[in-house]
Amino acid sequence: MGDTSVTTLEGREAAVLPPVADETGRGPLRRLRTPRRPRLWFEVLLIAVSYWTYSLIRNAVPEQRTEALHNADWLWKLEHQLGIAVEESINHAVNSVTWLIVGMNYYYATLHFIITLGVLVWLYRSHPGRYAATRLVLFATTGVALVGYYLYPLAPPRLMTNTGFIDTVLVHDTWGSMASGDLKNMSNQYAAMPSMHIGWSVWSGLTIFALARIPWVRVLGLLYPTATLLVIVATANHFWLDAVGGLICLAFGYTVARLWYGKLPYALPRRVAHAPRTARGRAGGSPPAAAGVNAEQPSEEPSRPAEDGDPTARPRPQPHR
Repeated sequence: MGDTSVTTLEGREAAVLPPVADETGRGPLRRLRTPRRPRLWFEVLLIAVSYWTYSLIRNAVPEQRTEALHNADWLWKLEHQLGIAVEESINHAVNSVTWLIVGMNYYYATLHFIITLGVLVWLYRSHPGRYAATRLVLFATTGVALVGYYLYPLAPPRLMTNTGFIDTVLVHDTWGSMASGDLKNMSNQYAAMPSMHIGWSVWSGLTIFALARIPWVRVLGLLYPTATLLVIVATANHFWLDAVGGLICLAFGYTVARLWYGKLPYALPRRVAHAPRTARGRAGGSPPAAAGVNAEQPSEEPSRPAEDGDPTARPRPQPHR
C-alpha cells in the first residue's frame, strides 16, 4: 500500500515538473523561435525604424540611369518575345478614362501603405500568436528586394525613351508617385524591379484570405493584389515581370519564416499562452500548491468501499504537518 502511494505521488510530480524544465531550460535560440505576444511600443518602433531604413537604403542605391534604361529596353523586348507586352495598350486605354486613371494614381501612391499597416494592426489585435511570423515574412520580403534594387537597376516604362508610354501622374497633374513631379528627387526612380507594390499586396491578400472568417472579406483579400497588378501596369510604373520579381521575393520571405518557426505563419496558434509567468512561479518565489508546500496531501490509502456498502465513501485526507 505504501509503494502504491509513493508511485502515485511521484507520478503526479512527474506530470508537473517536465513543463517547468521545458520553460526554464530552453536555450536562447529556442525562446526566440517561440511565438510570444507582441508589445505595442516595440512594434511601432520596429516598423518605423525598418521603413525608414528601407527608404534610406533604397534611395541610396546609385540610380545608374544608363544601365537602368538599357535593362528596361531588354526587358521590354523579352516581353514582346514572350507575347505578354501589353502594358502600353493598357496604359493608353485606362488613361483615356480620366476619373479612372486619376483614382489609380492615388491608389498607387497610398494603398500599399494603408492596407499593409492595416493588416499588421489586425494581426496584432486578433492573431497575436501569428503576428511575429507573418511580420517576418514581410520584413524578409522587403529586405531581399533591396538586393534586387542594387543588383538590377530598372527604369519604369513611363521613363523609357522612344516608346509611347504615358506618365499618368504628369499628364493629369495628380500626386500619384514618389518618382514623378517634384517628388522625384526624394526617391530612386530606377528601382522598379522587384515591385514591392505586388510583394506587399499579395502578402496582405494571402493573410486576409487565410485568416479572415467572413467570406466576402476573404474574396476582397484576393481581389486586392489583382487590382494592384492592374494599377501598376496602367500607370506605367512597372512591367509584368516586375510583379514576378515581387512574387519571388515574397516566396523567399515565406521560406525564411517557415524555416525559423517550423511551420507557415497561418498554421501557428492564434493566441499565445502566458507560460513564462507560470514558469517563473514554479521555478522560484512562492511555488503553487501542487508542489506540496502548505497544501493538503491526499491520504496514502487508496479509496475503498465503506463498510455500509457506499462505494463513493473515501477516507478524510489528513492535513500535512
